Amino acid sequence: MGLGMDVDEALRLAVERHRAGDLAAAEAGYRAVLAAGEPPGALRNLAVLLEATERTDEARSLYGRWAARVPESAAVCQTLGNFHRFTGELEAAERAYRRALELDPGLRQVQADLGLVLLAQGRYAEGWPLYEQRPRRLRTAARRLSFPEWMGEPLAGKRLFVWSEQGYGDQIMMARFVRQLGAAHVTLTCAPGLARLFAQLPAEIVPLADEVQASAHDYWVLPMSIPAKLELQAATIPGAPYLAARPRTGGGIGVMARGNPTYAWDRSRSPPPAIQAELLALPGAISLEPADTGAADFQDTAELVAGLDLVITSDTSVAHLAGALGRPTWLLLSDHGLDWRWMRDRTDTPWYPSLRLYRQPRAGDWAAVVAAVRSDLAQFTNGVPQD
Repeated sequence: MGLGMDVDEALRLAVERHRAGDLAAAEAGYRAVLAAGEPPGALRNLAVLLEATERTDEARSLYGRWAARVPESAAVCQTLGNFHRFTGELEAAERAYRRALELDPGLRQVQADLGLVLLAQGRYAEGWPLYEQRPRRLRTAARRLSFPEWMGEPLAGKRLFVWSEQGYGDQIMMARFVRQLGAAHVTLTCAPGLARLFAQLPAEIVPLADEVQASAHDYWVLPMSIPAKLELQAATIPGAPYLAARPRTGGGIGVMARGNPTYAWDRSRSPPPAIQAELLALPGAISLEPADTGAADFQDTAELVAGLDLVITSDTSVAHLAGALGRPTWLLLSDHGLDWRWMRDRTDTPWYPSLRLYRQPRAGDWAAVVAAVRSDLAQFTNGVPQD
């Protein structure tokens, strides 16, 4: 076999290296195992590794070989759906998820993921209710509150408690709905770094800590659930700007070239260091990294962004902040790991009218994105667009 050991032992060692983060050793181990045969576990694990490192063509082939060697199951269909969603093959992802639910209708994560696939296609009427099945909503600590979850009842004269969930960008994105709810009182919890920025909203702002003391309200809701409760359609998304800030700067181009490196899929959304350096070297570029600006929170960054002529950013919370402020923003998007809210095959978004979307023409091709940005920047003089 050329392994020098039992196939099962070789596979076990490859899995061990994979879990330890030694991808090169894990890949070599899987390939050695596959050279001796085609154990389904090695096919699947190598496909997972290749997917994570964006070698999707070979990963697709391996997933197909793996699926052909194992009995059809909801778990297999879910794995295939996850892969196709990552690569942006939304129709294939939808088919795989729907088949998984035929085999096991109770898979809430699959329901939620199917919801995201439909939302990415603009199919909101079916997508929002499915996304409500996300396990984190069903496990949220808000369920320990003494009052019930809001299910869409009229809010006139009522007190609503909005319990924070997900990241900074999600919280900024959903803050637009505070003015749309029609409640007599809204309490909005948020990440501490957003508290000063959100103070302008018609709500009681509570920075989320380990323990939140909630006074009596009529209902609670998670912010990412509000669109479902409102039966939101693309045409009824509240527009932007819905936040404001006093400008601290006098022009220029703000650049946020990377996201949080601890995010699981940051490898896909953030350009590599060489591309980041190119973006920061653009004429008039100003880094918006808090380490460079000294910003202590999002209010500080908002005041910087408010005075800029243009923001160029990868898929980070700064895109949401600039869009919520109504500032001209160019959002740089990877071909893989696409977030549902940016949909696909569009250069605009109904969520933020001031955003222009720049998409990779193929996976990993950040150079083409930068070339398009440079070309469009030629229409600017001192950061001001010319007719």
